Amino acid sequence: MTDYTGKTIVITGGSTGFGFTTAKAFADGGARVLITGRTQATLDSARERLGERAVAVRGDVASLSDLDTLADRAKTEFGLVDALFVNAGVASVGSFESVSEQTYDEVFAINAKGAYFTVQKFAPVLRDGGSVVLSTSIANIKGVPTFSVYSATKAALRSMTRSLATELLPRGIRVNAVSPGPIDTGIMERSTPKDVADRHREQMTANNPMRRYGDSDEVAKAVAFLAFDATYTTGAEFPIDGGASQL
Repeated sequence: MTDYTGKTIVITGGSTGFGFTTAKAFADGGARVLITGRTQATLDSARERLGERAVAVRGDVASLSDLDTLADRAKTEFGLVDALFVNAGVASVGSFESVSEQTYDEVFAINAKGAYFTVQKFAPVLRDGGSVVLSTSIANIKGVPTFSVYSATKAALRSMTRSLATELLPRGIRVNAVSPGPIDTGIMERSTPKDVADRHREQMTANNPMRRYGDSDEVAKAVAFLAFDATYTTGAEFPIDGGASQL
């Protein structure tokens, strides 16, 4: 296990999925971790499982006032933050013809606007020489039917990774992205009808070069690498997708 003793990490969307798995890897390694989420009960459960090194703060990344509160809490708890994992997001499935304005605005507000302003609000709290990792998706380069809005938000994050890396470079802060393919987190099952989720899982497995879903631990390892070990890397996107974007 890598030793993260003395490190401080903030993870938005850290109460479930690979956000939680990443938080656990850091906490188990000795780091202090602050996680966020929108559902108090889920946050409380995650905080209990993570142990005494974790702090859980309820908030919505689409709300700038919530982000101000979150950054202030991180400053109070940690002083300065070594790494920020911008992971909060929602999935959206629907044919192009059926997407409503409300759905479009909500997904962009959380996935794109929320990510952008998370980095902006945390920039003063980030330690010089620290790092930011954003969570994009293989969907930002693949034409996936029924995922047009979600894919567009993830493409926006890929662009942000480059531009924010340039803007924060004078402070030695590296900005990179992990780009997961199909990862077994349960997000599809939670956000779409069962028949849609089942069809999507079957299709994604059949089309993947490795013929399987990825594991949350595989994403956590990539996040940790970009956050602390990839010291000569910035503006990059690291695929964790079984080769789907490369082969």
